[in-house]
Amino acid sequence: MTQNVPSSAPPATLPDGAIPAATLVIMRPSESGGADEILMVKRSATMAFAAGAVVFPGGRVDPDDYLVACQHGFGVDDADGAGRVAALRETLEETGLAVGWPGLAEDDVAGVRQALLAGTLLSDILAVRGDRIALESFIPFARWCPNFKEARTFDTRFYAVAAPPHGHELTVEEAEHSHIFWASAQDTLAMADRGDVSVIFPTRRNLERLAQVPDFLSFSAHSGQYPVELITPWVEERDGATHLCIPAHLGYPVTSESFDRVRRG
Repeated sequence: MTQNVPSSAPPATLPDGAIPAATLVIMRPSESGGADEILMVKRSATMAFAAGAVVFPGGRVDPDDYLVACQHGFGVDDADGAGRVAALRETLEETGLAVGWPGLAEDDVAGVRQALLAGTLLSDILAVRGDRIALESFIPFARWCPNFKEARTFDTRFYAVAAPPHGHELTVEEAEHSHIFWASAQDTLAMADRGDVSVIFPTRRNLERLAQVPDFLSFSAHSGQYPVELITPWVEERDGATHLCIPAHLGYPVTSESFDRVRRG
């Protein structure tokens, strides 16, 4: 891997057919006093994309996400607003954690989660409850769209948020995931280095970025120093080896990895 190597990055363009998606980095203080812990989920081995990999919660943006975003002050076709809604909704569906929903009592979380999983639209749930969601609490910090031919292409917006207080046990949605855990970014990277877990290229780069700071407030400040630009990794020959590369000006401490070490999806 290469630290901040200058490169002539090709212009980032959105690949044809890219599927809009969003993912959420949820951070909470560690009981040990160390770096903040991050909620991670392990994808089922049967999934078409990133099978068996450890990732942040998230998923596709649905048409209803645009409607909910519009009802909360975003434009009709605002992809950032829809991404925030998708990150909230997918996290609740996948983990049972209600992030950015201050009016949802803990006793009601399970019922709302089951309604979403059964196909009830989030806009309908919010209308019945009369709730507002706190989309402004999500910090946008990255947008990735790797264009690997053997995998589906996702245009994924990354957000960070502080974990809300909760007393109930978090559980995975078994159709897509097999395991859920909290760990610091550095600890998850160490698990990957030992071979205990598998991480795909974008997840590893973002864990390395998160590992530079100790907590959510520090990461919020860090992310504010860099633009959110579309990242489409490219292949480049460096020092006689083929590397997968990303731009060097977006806050990532590692900007390339030998292609034979990369897990792509």
